[in-house]
Amino acid sequence: MAGVPPRIDALAFDLDGTLIDTAPDICAALNAALVAQGLAAVALSAVRGWIGDGPDQLIERALAQQGIEMQPALHQALREGFDGATLATPMQRGGVFEGLEALLVGWQARLPMVVVTNKPTPLSRRVLEAAGLLHYFRAVFGADRPDLRKPGPALLQAAAAHLKVVPARLLMVGDSGNDLRCADAAGCPAVWVAWGYGRRDAPAGMEVLCADSPADLATHIELGRHCR
Repeated sequence: MAGVPPRIDALAFDLDGTLIDTAPDICAALNAALVAQGLAAVALSAVRGWIGDGPDQLIERALAQQGIEMQPALHQALREGFDGATLATPMQRGGVFEGLEALLVGWQARLPMVVVTNKPTPLSRRVLEAAGLLHYFRAVFGADRPDLRKPGPALLQAAAAHLKVVPARLLMVGDSGNDLRCADAAGCPAVWVAWGYGRRDAPAGMEVLCADSPADLATHIELGRHCR
């Protein structure tokens, strides 16, 4: 069936911009860290475009916007401030994208699910817990070291091994080019969701399905579950 992924045995979800609209809380945590160091706050519109590569890159982009040279001590202070604010108030402003939790409820008993994200694991688990989603997932694979970050394949490969499925049957669901390139590198099929923060920036030659809504995503997954 054209455009349908191969037989799907498990699901891997990106977090920010895919499961949860975390941008307002990410912006608040970043601004709390910046202001604590005597720096100017940044706009939510800018932060939305910076999300996807983890907090260290987020901080670098905020400093670059203000023309401030990166220094290790400043970066460490900002990262500590960002992490502390995220852990303290993970879900004051954002929310789960409408319609997604109902799908997770339906899939939980039929498909093992994991989260694969460039957000570090402790922060990811805290956000998922605060959103009431953590219990749907078998594991959370966060980029706790730079070499693990998407678009490299390491996190998806680890997820496939953990779930004991071949990568070709682990569907990556994400909102950015990082997610698509990670899936391509790991040998996984992918669905790009249009409600997130990123662009549909797929590697040349990669066939990627698009979901304009959670209902579209459900259709792709149900077709994939029955396609052998």
